[in-house]
Amino acid sequence: MARTYKYVGSDDIRLQVAGFPVGTQIKSVGDLETWLAQSKQKPNNWGIMAATFVVDEEGYLRIADRHSEHVACAGGQPVLSAGEIFFTYSDQEIEVAEISNQSTGFCPEPESWPQVALALAQIPLSHPGKFTTEFIFRRCPACGQANVVKECLFLCAVCGTELPEYWNF
Repeated sequence: MARTYKYVGSDDIRLQVAGFPVGTQIKSVGDLETWLAQSKQKPNNWGIMAATFVVDEEGYLRIADRHSEHVACAGGQPVLSAGEIFFTYSDQEIEVAEISNQSTGFCPEPESWPQVALALAQIPLSHPGKFTTEFIFRRCPACGQANVVKECLFLCAVCGTELPEYWNF
């Protein structure tokens, strides 16, 4: 059974975005094309469009503008994964060029990838086959700070306490 991730971020952020629209559930390429057009997403200089994403508890991809908070995209509900997704779009095809589990609101594990792959396969969208950038999140047992583990150094950036090897949110 897949792990669900509850929101573990700032209460201030959660409260600020409580009335924001929930991310658009994407069940088909047509849904994605409609969202891209209606949200007026523009590709960057490399032809890539970025979005915030979650995989909802039903296993569907939900997306919102990249500047959106993951908790708003999820409608405040738990998720199966969350992060940032980058699309390339041509007349022939939309595909996922890059994707990460970067969400300090849900702190999903890299091991949440299979849920993302299932959500993308339902649409269907071509994708890299894994997170192209993976983040490891740990909460400090001493000061409570959420940390991104860098260079395999499991040390709290705030107080220097050793962080657990296991996911602890």
